[in-house]
Formats: sequence, structure tokens, C-alpha cells
Amino acid sequence: MYEFHCDAILFDLDGVLVDSMQVIERQWQLWAAHNQINMQAIIDVWHGRRAFEIIQLVAPHLDTSAEARIVAAAEAADREGLQVYPGAQHLLTRLPATHWAIATSGPLAVASARLTHAGLPFPQIFVTGDDVQRGKPSPDPYLLAAARLELPPQRCVVIEDAPAGIEAGLAAGAQVIAIASTNPTEELQRANAVAAKLSDLRVTVHPHGDYRLTIQVPTSISR
Repeated sequence: MYEFHCDAILFDLDGVLVDSMQVIERQWQLWAAHNQINMQAIIDVWHGRRAFEIIQLVAPHLDTSAEARIVAAAEAADREGLQVYPGAQHLLTRLPATHWAIATSGPLAVASARLTHAGLPFPQIFVTGDDVQRGKPSPDPYLLAAARLELPPQRCVVIEDAPAGIEAGLAAGAQVIAIASTNPTEELQRANAVAAKLSDLRVTVHPHGDYRLTIQVPTSISR
């Protein structure tokens, strides 16, 4: 086993705790068809990025803010095919509330709707795309999550599924574990370790004074 020792875990949401790919694909396909945008261009840039950043990249001629609101409203209302990844419920309910956070690129309305539908606990620290000026791959989301936990990012482990999120975690100074749920393993090699799925991780809570966490990743898929 490859071990990480930390004070807190900073989770991405989509692709890590919640499988929302059916919703994301469906709503972006509808948006792309309506605006006559090549869907492949969206797929090439969408992982880990906020909607208005995606739109800026693929359709800079449109009203970015207005279009992002349209996409967000559609995604928040669409729950068909939304699922919880195995292990997410067990892991979150075992962690001390003050030692984990979610930092997602999605807007608060979308992220909240997905957590509610999934039946997952809401974190005390919940950073969304609405809270930062710069989204992933900028470190801002993870820097803010660590700051709100009153911890240095170097004492945190980020769990991500996308290259942009991995870069955000590394730039923040955190250790990063990638989950190969939405991207092939070869695209996640910048992470400190790669796990096939969230349920492969083994997290031990050490309640000696303040809490400490140990995360174990199978050696067969770690770097």
C-alpha cells in the first residue's frame, strides 16, 4: 500500500463522489446543438472547468454569463442517471466534519442539487465555482477550501478525477490522488497516486488529540 498522511481531505464532486456524466453529456449536447457548436470541442476542455470557462473557450462570440446560467439551470434540474460512486457515503460519514471539504467547479445550485439527490452529507466547507475568481486548473478552489478549514494546503490531500483538478491541487501545494473514473489513467499521471475507483481507498481516522488521517492506495495503481 502507498500511504498518505494528512489532516483533511478535499474532494472534487463530479467524477469523485457523484457520477453525473450522463447529465453533463446530455445537457452539453443539447446546448451544443442549439448553438451549433462542435460537441467534441466541448469534450476536449470540459473536465474540471466551470461552464462559463468552457463557453469562453468554445464559443467566445456568445454572452458567456447568460449561456452559463442556462447550462447551470438545466443541469440543476436534470437528475436522470445521477448516481453515487460506491464508497462515497461510507467514507464521508466516517470522516470528522471539520476534516473534509468539497471544492467543485460547478455552481452552488448544481452542486447542492446533486448532493441532495445523491443523499450524501453536506460538508461544513463547501467551495463552488461561485466562490472563486479563477477556477481549476488555478489552485484557488483548493486554497480557499484549505483556508476555510484553517489548515495549510500541504496538510491536505486532494481527490480528483480530471487533469485540470490535479493541476489545481498540485499548484495549491496539496498531495493529489486521482480516481480513474472519467479519464484514462495515462492522463492522470501528474497526480501523486492513481486509484481505479474511490472504494479502493482505505482511510483510517486517528483521533489522538486533533484528528489525523491515513489514506492507503493499492500499490498496483499508485505512482
